[in-house]
Amino acid sequence: MREYLLTLCITAAVTYLLTGPVRKFAIVAGAMPEIRARDVHREPTPRLGGIAMFFGLCAGLLVADHLTNLNEVFEKSNEPRALLSGAALIWLIGVLDDKFEIDALIKLGGQMIAAGVMVMQGLTILWLPIPGVGTVALTQWQGTLLTVALVVITINAVNFVDGLDGLAAGMVCIASAAFFMYAYRIWYSYGIEAAAPATLFAAILMGMCLGFLPHNMHPARIFMGDSGSMLIGLVLAAGAISVTGQVDPDLMNLYTNSERSAVHQMVPVYIPLVMPLTIIAIPAADLILAIVRRTWRGQSPFAADRGHLHHRLLEIGHSHSRAVLIMYFWSGLIAFGTLAYSVNAGAMWIVLGVVFLSALGLVLLLLPRFTPRAPRWAEAFLPPRYRRRRAEAALQGASGGLAGTPAEAGEAAGGSVDSEGAQVPRTPVAAGVSGVNGATAIGARSRSAR
Repeated sequence: MREYLLTLCITAAVTYLLTGPVRKFAIVAGAMPEIRARDVHREPTPRLGGIAMFFGLCAGLLVADHLTNLNEVFEKSNEPRALLSGAALIWLIGVLDDKFEIDALIKLGGQMIAAGVMVMQGLTILWLPIPGVGTVALTQWQGTLLTVALVVITINAVNFVDGLDGLAAGMVCIASAAFFMYAYRIWYSYGIEAAAPATLFAAILMGMCLGFLPHNMHPARIFMGDSGSMLIGLVLAAGAISVTGQVDPDLMNLYTNSERSAVHQMVPVYIPLVMPLTIIAIPAADLILAIVRRTWRGQSPFAADRGHLHHRLLEIGHSHSRAVLIMYFWSGLIAFGTLAYSVNAGAMWIVLGVVFLSALGLVLLLLPRFTPRAPRWAEAFLPPRYRRRRAEAALQGASGGLAGTPAEAGEAAGGSVDSEGAQVPRTPVAAGVSGVNGATAIGARSRSAR
């Protein structure tokens, strides 16, 4: 465990330290596209954060190769080299897209090629544990197609959810933490060495996300871009493929005692089928809804819009930070709920806990629609948006009352005020201007064509 934690910390440190210089390089290189209609941020923000994340990945693999226990992963398996090869290819495609915005079909082809490169080096699904049937061996073509499909789906699911500051990195970090606990349990408790590569991938992925998050939290100073979102999606898929298709369920020796006990003990065998889906459950649902929505409107499935789940959270009244935290909550609930069920499938408290937390999550989703009336003495303990005095003052200021000065009214309307009290409309900052801090906010945005 200590060597995994050391690898995680070094990966996070390298990613964190390199993100600042990468941000300056992105500004100089002009990797700051114009504000688009679907964007939430209001100022051009540099991309290419995936460069720092890729070097963090390389540092993590390099350190793990020189550690005593983790070195066996590189000696007995070719999966780390396969991951590095596929990650380098998908990262290069992402960097080109962040700078030049290449076509979506070209990116899709690059994703399939990256998955094929990993398959050629041994990172592929060999068999599937199917409930009621047992372990089913796959042919070479079946394993290749299933591996490529899982990689492409995971990459695009993570890429779709990368719409708010810190959202994609935080959700993937939560999912990889749950996946690390699951893979480490298989490797340590059952003594299955085939689970060691997936455990290493999950630890490195956590380090990449944790190192990048301080720069990417709202207001973000830099975006990971496609070079980062596609990279962490591929690493996430690689860990899922390694556990699902490389670990032999028969090695767990779970076929003991009564039939009912065997059914409960077989849950860890079937979890590899569910775990890869739970760790991307929210992004995958967003991906499916986006495809259905765009196809229903007669648009291309790759056409961008503002109908994603995080956009809907903003529309119903959630702030930027609260929308991100709600997405974190649901991601953690699904991933860790499945993890807890795999450890003890017969415990009713796990099911009741998941139900309770799900109800709590629904309340949080609907909270902006309700404005509670609290006593005057309790207003000090409530957020500012629920205080009647603040609400009344804002209402009077918006209706032209005497609640504020012309300068305050102009600033509240989203502009600035000159020396005579006349409102000056706010103008967007042009891309490529040095000194842009990358702050983001919710508000009016330009809807002109690029």
